[in-house]
Amino acid sequence: MNGEIPITAYTFGNPQFVYAWKSVPTDKIPKGKREDKSLREKVKEIQKDLDDGIDPVEKKMTVCQLYEKHIRNHANVRHGTKQGRKQLMRILEEDTIGAYSIENVKMSDAKEWALRMKEKGYSFKTISNHKRSLKAAFYTAIQDDCIRKNPFDFHINTVIEDDTEPKIPLSPIQEESLLSFVKRDKVYHKYYDELIILLGTGLRISELCGLTDRDIDFDFENRTINVNHQFQYSGKKSYRIETPKTDNGIRKIPMSDRVLEALQRVLQNRKSNDFTVDGYTSFLFLTRNGTPKICTSYDIMFRRLVEKYSTSHEEALPAVTTPHTHTLTSGFFSPNFSFSMSQISQRSLPCFSIFLMVLYAANNVEGPISELK
Repeated sequence: MNGEIPITAYTFGNPQFVYAWKSVPTDKIPKGKREDKSLREKVKEIQKDLDDGIDPVEKKMTVCQLYEKHIRNHANVRHGTKQGRKQLMRILEEDTIGAYSIENVKMSDAKEWALRMKEKGYSFKTISNHKRSLKAAFYTAIQDDCIRKNPFDFHINTVIEDDTEPKIPLSPIQEESLLSFVKRDKVYHKYYDELIILLGTGLRISELCGLTDRDIDFDFENRTINVNHQFQYSGKKSYRIETPKTDNGIRKIPMSDRVLEALQRVLQNRKSNDFTVDGYTSFLFLTRNGTPKICTSYDIMFRRLVEKYSTSHEEALPAVTTPHTHTLTSGFFSPNFSFSMSQISQRSLPCFSIFLMVLYAANNVEGPISELK
């Protein structure tokens, strides 16, 4: 063959022009030309697409275009999800796979993308989350009759190792030792009450930051903390209130005597303020500027606190910890304090140790350490 062979095929009533350097697979490609399918093979593919109802135009969209379409069709999401989407779109735009036509993306291409992500230093969790998002986008393309198979339908741990550090809880003895250290330390003693509240309630950092006067019930019979929102900060003085992701996040947490006393001290020492975010005011934990404290500042503080603690104790605290459950007779609950089990939600019992606070804070996009002062 000396030149390209054209053919006109009609798909959904519209002409589609197909070119090939050879008529049948056994023909030779002209010298200097790239190997390609024969005209007969291409026509066969077009006919198969017609038989299966595959959209010949939409299947040509790039991976970036598909993901952008997927985002538009699922726009009602939380702020954190939007930030993750922006990150993934940047990754796709910078990676070769972003320019691939979705019809040409093979599972091996998707796996190679995951390996490149790992080489660039992204964590297993980040890669896994982004792979899940792309799988959902390609599933939409299948539903829209753009493609037949999902190239991201594989288990990520078969491609890259899950190197996430195992989570180790602090023991009650370690918690007491840490609190004793904080109480005596010249730098960190001002966070003593906040640590007691966090360890004694299982609150997330964002939930602690969002606590207001109306969330605390000091009534003798109830003595609960009402949790129904989180405080978030996105930089450039952009504050917002978010509701929990699920109904389980809305709960009432009973207060031990120790937690109750810590909250009373916080209220006594708090300066009056009228800072308001989305209708919420009278925040409990404030910076010296009168603004609510934010998650990242706690993150930095906790990391430095643990480093200082570990340098002065033979038994260093574990690098990562998980929530663990205090019994009602453990150190954080006074034996003189009783309440019915109906007052306790399933989410009330776990008490998060110091490093879990760091993990929660690290998962929130917040502001500089100066905001905490």
